[in-house]
Amino acid sequence: MTEPLLDVAELRKLYPVAAPGGFWRRLRSGADAVPKLHAVDDVSFTIAPGESLGLVGESGCGKSTLSRLVARLVDPTEGSIRFRGEELTHARARAFARHPQRGAIQLVFQDAGESINPRFTARDAIAEPLKRITGLRGPALEARVAEIAGQVGFPADLLTRFPHQLSGGQRARVGIGRAIATRPSLLVLDEPTAALDVSVQVLVLKLFARLRAELGMASLFVSHDLEVVRLVCDRVLVMYLGKVVESGPAGAVFERPLHPYTRALVAAIPRAGVDPATRPRLQGEPQSPIDPSPTMCRFASRCPLAQARCREEMPPLRRLPSGREVACHLAEEVAEAPAPAALASA
Repeated sequence: MTEPLLDVAELRKLYPVAAPGGFWRRLRSGADAVPKLHAVDDVSFTIAPGESLGLVGESGCGKSTLSRLVARLVDPTEGSIRFRGEELTHARARAFARHPQRGAIQLVFQDAGESINPRFTARDAIAEPLKRITGLRGPALEARVAEIAGQVGFPADLLTRFPHQLSGGQRARVGIGRAIATRPSLLVLDEPTAALDVSVQVLVLKLFARLRAELGMASLFVSHDLEVVRLVCDRVLVMYLGKVVESGPAGAVFERPLHPYTRALVAAIPRAGVDPATRPRLQGEPQSPIDPSPTMCRFASRCPLAQARCREEMPPLRRLPSGREVACHLAEEVAEAPAPAALASA
């Protein structure tokens, strides 16, 4: 069996929540008494070489935090991140810029216009990681920048322009070029098309697909757009309030969701001829991500199928005979249900 490129195990990221008199309160009560926001809570998954893994869920579920943990921009509270068999959490995020694996894991940000230094030209932005990580200089650097510009379809005569002089699609290509400059094995994409027009999104997604095939990169693709994830990803993780609630092949998850929350996401996908007002909706209020109950399903307060057991016992993420993983006590019952239309309507 091929060893995974990335192996994430029991990863957690908790953020202390400030409160009035916070310093003195912590001093009197101890660190354990400080409320904590559970952004990522006991998440485990793997990515194989060359595989594209999608990460979906509503805003605030922990997608961006997880992507930044994997890219080693923030430090985890607990857990393991193994890349090519090497544990990466031993190095703090601030020191990871000088780590040997820095060039092998790169991140494409949501808004390239905001993530590119406004004082850098397009050439400078692409050249920066090459100079810092690979040490390229002189003619070799110029040749590599020109090569990357060609790979991402960025016109060579625009390399001297600054970000504000470029269109959204052109800035996105610079951001992608900067990310692939060091020939990474893993590309973390944090909603890379969210700030683009629909027509430009299509071009950028085609570019991702081509680069992935040409360079053999694996990817963690974070997105709100389930249809995009279905098209560009091999597998998908569905997150809710910091936890993975379902995972499996992208096509199977979207065609036959086995967790009630995944069913809600799939039912919300716009479809031709379907009145948005008639789509099923979830009722109830989500739990707070600040110190959520450890003995209650995170989704129970909104789940149309919730039972007493769901409010008393946290369902583990378990593997079903089909190979899919689902964190639901009622996964077998959901699998036998007719369709996502079974969700409660508002």
